[in-house]
Amino acid sequence: MKVILALFSVFLVGRCAEPDPELKIEVVFKPEECERKTVEKDMLTMHYTGTLEDGKEFDSSYKRNQPFSFQIGVGHVIKGWEQGLLDMCIGEKRKLIIPPHLGYGEAGAGDVIPAGATLYFETELLEIGDAPPMQNIFKAIDSNDDQQLSREEVVDYIKKEMPADVSSGDQNPDIITEEIFQHEDKDHDGFISYEEFSGPKHDEL
Repeated sequence: MKVILALFSVFLVGRCAEPDPELKIEVVFKPEECERKTVEKDMLTMHYTGTLEDGKEFDSSYKRNQPFSFQIGVGHVIKGWEQGLLDMCIGEKRKLIIPPHLGYGEAGAGDVIPAGATLYFETELLEIGDAPPMQNIFKAIDSNDDQQLSREEVVDYIKKEMPADVSSGDQNPDIITEEIFQHEDKDHDGFISYEEFSGPKHDEL
């Protein structure tokens, strides 16, 4: 259930230049030859298994036989992955112990990740790819092309991007939308203008 790592989070997940000291990174295996290491904006393809502190497994790409691909450094995954998977070689295996504030915090994630959970991941890097062209998220959300985002447009976009089985609690699209507007609607007029929008966008509409 790769849903756990693919929540819509473009607006809400921050990045840090240096790993948080509470993030534990253990290199389990590192190949002798390493032609390239992961950096921000790379496309990564990973295998992983995620467990909770009591050992309960909540997700495993190995069991699905389906690796997970994502772009690192752009808010597509939790902060613990953003920080814990940099400077990594193809074929390298790491264990990550991710404190709550670098995972899903006090909100948790649906019925899968409890509030305040520490997450344990076994990860294996399979491929590193070049970054894709940056998507104009503003234009993708602005369905009526009026150069401003309404709450309805943001909710609709989140619903399309967020899998249904995690759209509950603090992961509810309406709640996320309100958090986005609190941060982005700087003039409090009920709309997010192109200038106010801090997500990915091109220089021209």
